[in-house]
Amino acid sequence: MSLVLVAHGTRKPGGVAMIGDLADRVAGLLDRRVHVSFVDVLGPTPAEVLATLPTDRPAVLVPAFLAAGYHVRVDVPAQVAASGHPLVSVTPPLGPCLGTVRVIADRLVESGWRPGDAVILAAAGTSDPSAQSDLRRTAAMLSAVTGDRVELAYAATGAPSVADAVAAQRCRSGGDSICSSRPRRVVVASYLLADGLFQDRLGASGADLVSDPLGTHPGMVRLIANRFRRAGVLSLPAAA
Repeated sequence: MSLVLVAHGTRKPGGVAMIGDLADRVAGLLDRRVHVSFVDVLGPTPAEVLATLPTDRPAVLVPAFLAAGYHVRVDVPAQVAASGHPLVSVTPPLGPCLGTVRVIADRLVESGWRPGDAVILAAAGTSDPSAQSDLRRTAAMLSAVTGDRVELAYAATGAPSVADAVAAQRCRSGGDSICSSRPRRVVVASYLLADGLFQDRLGASGADLVSDPLGTHPGMVRLIANRFRRAGVLSLPAAA
């Protein structure tokens, strides 16, 4: 069985290297090579990778996306069709999922978040209604973990922008007679997979703290490995 990880793509070399590192770590868990492809910005594309793989052997493709937006619903199936490979299965994306929420929470703690801080979940953004619903579900799940309402904002497409959401939180804290002497810190929880332009925008949002992308957190490695396992349960090593 051939394994393919599909990411968005970024012009930042560090972000590209991180995706490669993530694939290598998943390969280490599965004792099987994981090929890397990208749907935008750079190559190889999923179609190009699939075209190099044996057509008499099933291929499993995991979309490394955090919501089921346009890339998952349209780009990935189109790439599979263009490849001509007859035995491809595509797993669900990486979110919404309790596993990703646990990773977001871990990244928040690593950033210095404390209970009582105002938290903004920062996604890349999408105009796709299905993906927007996925992102709202993730914000709701993170609210349950932090014990306080988590606002949703976007680094690119959609409103509010992360910077606007940070400013609104500061206005609410500063204008409250109870909080005016002790304003809440504003913490941005990155809901991005890799470092890149969007993560840079989070850093420039004016927040007190910004968590790191989900990246190669062990929880993400396990989540992706389990996606591959479930798609080829009889062919891949069981979890330790």
